[in-house]
Amino acid sequence: MARALFIVDVQNDFTEGGALGVEGGDAVALAITEHLRAHHGEYALIVASRDWHNADGDNGGHFATDAAAPDFVDTWPVHCVAETEGAEYDPGLDTGYIGHHLKKGQGVPAYSLFEGVTDDGATITELLRAHGVLDVDLVGIATDHCVRATGLDAIEHGVHVRVLTDLVAGVAPEPSEAALAELAHAGAELAESRGR
Repeated sequence: MARALFIVDVQNDFTEGGALGVEGGDAVALAITEHLRAHHGEYALIVASRDWHNADGDNGGHFATDAAAPDFVDTWPVHCVAETEGAEYDPGLDTGYIGHHLKKGQGVPAYSLFEGVTDDGATITELLRAHGVLDVDLVGIATDHCVRATGLDAIEHGVHVRVLTDLVAGVAPEPSEAALAELAHAGAELAESRGR
């Protein structure tokens, strides 16, 4: 069966120094690059997602307004605005192996890679079907938000998910561990990239 690699939101605003930077984000970007260089030939499809929010407005309530502080559950500080440095991939991620780039959250809240589209309008469901993919390795940022949402959506779409736990970074240890446990209970396999 064909296998895909999903790289979720390895962007400047989610790595150290970014608007919502997570500890270990830069290291994950570099580790994903190492994984790509060693294993790109094992994947029929390599896809990366990026938050790509509109500069105008609150993106459907996703950005906290001036009147209210972000709750970091449903509302967030401004991040990953389209065409800004914060929305670009972390420089540690080698994008040369990525075949398809999906942008999500264009004017609306979005967490899962399944909510993204390519510049020519293709969805991940269409790409998976076109490449005959039933198995996915999942990596990226943040474990407790967009990685979690992507994994659960993939499982719901009938895809077998393997989360490469050494190639993800989360906002905080406790919710990240809870997210991995939730994914495992939903049917995902948890494995390290070096021991698979």
